[in-house]
Amino acid sequence: MKYAYLVLLAAMTGLAGCATQSSLDVVRSDVDAVKTRLFSVEKDLGGVRDESKQGIGSIEKEYKSDVTAVRKLSADIQASMDSLRTDIQALNGKADDLAIATKKPTDDLTRYREDADKRMLTLEDRVMKLQTAIDELGKKMGDLASLPKKEEVVTPESFYTKGLELFKAGDMPGARDIFTKFLDKYPQHDLAANAQYWIGETFYSEKGYEPAILAYQEVIKQYPTKDKVPAAMLKQAMSFKAIKDAKSARYVLKKLVEGYPKSDEAKKAKELLKEIK
Repeated sequence: MKYAYLVLLAAMTGLAGCATQSSLDVVRSDVDAVKTRLFSVEKDLGGVRDESKQGIGSIEKEYKSDVTAVRKLSADIQASMDSLRTDIQALNGKADDLAIATKKPTDDLTRYREDADKRMLTLEDRVMKLQTAIDELGKKMGDLASLPKKEEVVTPESFYTKGLELFKAGDMPGARDIFTKFLDKYPQHDLAANAQYWIGETFYSEKGYEPAILAYQEVIKQYPTKDKVPAAMLKQAMSFKAIKDAKSARYVLKKLVEGYPKSDEAKKAKELLKEIK
């Protein structure tokens, strides 16, 4: 701009020598106009420069702010990606653990099946052996069954025991029948007094007190030295009491106490005497 201004002044100087005064005034007037316009242009250019500086500063400020925001966003994205990578690694680890855990029951099941198969084979073998043994035992039992049976030997003791079993089972008529037959077959046996006593007991259990009294009397009369006599006397007295014969009951109880004072039946007789008036 300054270079153009100098050129213009030089031209005007050259023209000044040959130009007239009026022409010089015109030229001066044009120069002033040019100066005015030049000044205006420079002023406008200065405003444009200021505006440009302000615009550039604002743009630069916004740019820096955007760069900062972008950097922050990039950092956040990077942090998110790192966290995502960590989560993916954790998930991969869990997936591996799950795969191992899933495989282990399968292996255990396989081993269990193999063990069960072995046990099954062992059991089948044992069953076959047992079946063979059962078949052999059945054959032997069949052979034994085909043999002629030996006659069962009946002893006085076994016969007496059968009567007791029937008594305990509650079969009083059956027991009485056995004991009666026992006395018919073995009247002098050591168990004869007992058999006679149990005949009395079968009647007493059926509340047949009068035949019971007679049965107990046979014990007292026929076997006076046997241990069953005190028991027979006590039960005879109880039978008299049951049929309301207090006098006979007291008489028998007193004889029991006198004859067998140290027996357990004598103690019971004393207590019973207190009840009977």
